[in-house]
Amino acid sequence: MAVKAGPLVLDRSRQVAVQVYEILKERILSVSLEPGAVLSRSVLQEEFGVSQTPVRDALLRLQEDGLVDIFPQYATRVSRIDVNHARQAQFLRLSVELEAIRRLSLQAPKETADAMEMVLRQQEAVADQSTYDRFDSLDREFHRILYEGSGNSLLWRVIRDQSGHLDRLRRLNLPMPGKMISLLADHRRIIDAIRLGDVEAAAKALRVHLSGTLSIIDVIREKYPDFVQDGMPLSSGLVMHGDRSISAK
Repeated sequence: MAVKAGPLVLDRSRQVAVQVYEILKERILSVSLEPGAVLSRSVLQEEFGVSQTPVRDALLRLQEDGLVDIFPQYATRVSRIDVNHARQAQFLRLSVELEAIRRLSLQAPKETADAMEMVLRQQEAVADQSTYDRFDSLDREFHRILYEGSGNSLLWRVIRDQSGHLDRLRRLNLPMPGKMISLLADHRRIIDAIRLGDVEAAAKALRVHLSGTLSIIDVIREKYPDFVQDGMPLSSGLVMHGDRSISAK
């Protein structure tokens, strides 16, 4: 008879609700928790070995991120991917990264290119279907260098907070044939242009790179019709995703 696994071991020196939030968010962004999946609070309490309060607080934070939909007295579900939100997150990201890459190509081409090269080599070593998580994490690290190097670490956190829907689209795109090879080639072109201090070439390579996922949104929508929705235009900024009048009980 199979032995039932015990609850996950959390770090009791850190806030429990924060850890539950981080773990659930990573599952949602990696699409191991699929859009539309029901999140049972009692099951989560048992899995994490915690009371209802940390689970409730974690789900409220995920609702603020637009990653779950909470229907009081009914259910909590992983939100569908909002394409409109993803497009606006990409616009924000592209605007910031183009300026960052321009500055770094002019001011610190060698240092920036060397730092990115190290990440690219690690990415090349894990470009395999069995290591999607590591590959995706290194992809984020590659871009984080632009923010850190240009003195915009605060903006990196802002971008990450707004990229949940875009990240999930990217994750659905990653297993498609040739996608990882294409990403590695994009990163190589960006590095080479920065190393040469060629601002125009670096910006062009970055534009192509960041447009990849949304350029095939119809393919993603056709393959995962239950995961994606077009959403409503956001009139007051990215943070206003979903119905904020809904609260968790």
